[in-house]
Amino acid sequence: MTTTLSPAGAHRPYSRLSISLHWLMLVLLAAVFACIELREYYPRGSAMRDGLKAWHFMLGLSVFLLVGVRLIARRGTSWLPPEPGWTRWPAAAVHLVLYAGMIGLPLLGWLVLSADGKPIPFFGLNLPALIAPDPELAERLEDLHKTIGSAGYWLIGLHAAAALFHHFLLRDGTLRRMLPGRR
Repeated sequence: MTTTLSPAGAHRPYSRLSISLHWLMLVLLAAVFACIELREYYPRGSAMRDGLKAWHFMLGLSVFLLVGVRLIARRGTSWLPPEPGWTRWPAAAVHLVLYAGMIGLPLLGWLVLSADGKPIPFFGLNLPALIAPDPELAERLEDLHKTIGSAGYWLIGLHAAAALFHHFLLRDGTLRRMLPGRR
C-alpha cells in the first residue's frame, strides 16, 4: 500500500527561503564535521589543527544562529499538508530531535570551551564564557557533545534515508519539493 499526498500538496514546493536554509544547514553541518575530523590528521599544537578546531567552533555557532533564522522563518511560512498516516509521528519526532541537536550541540560546544577556560572564537570576535572554568565539567560536557554529535550524524542519515524512501517507494514528491530550483 502506498500513501500519497493529495495532488494539490504533492507538487507544491517549499518556499525558496526554506529550501535555501535547509541546504545551507547541510553544507554547514558537513563543514563542521569535516573540520573536527580532519584535525586528527595534524599534530597537536600545529597551526592547521588549531585552525580546523577554530573553524569547527565558528561554523558550529553559525549552525546555532541559522537554526534561529529557520525557526523564525517557519513562523511566517504557510506549511504544506501534514505527513500522511503512519509517517506523521516519525517525521515529527526526527525533525524535533534534529532541531534540538542543532540548538543543543553548539551550546554544548560553547559550554565546553567556557568550562575549559578557552576563548570562544566567532569570526574575529571572542564570545563571552557561559560558565566559569571547571576542567572536570569541561571533560564531561565534551564527552556529551561528542556522543550527541555522533548520534546526530546517524539522525541526519535517517533523515536522508526517509527522503529517499518517500521519493522511491511512496513516490509522494517530498524530496522533489525540497530540491533547489523547483518552481
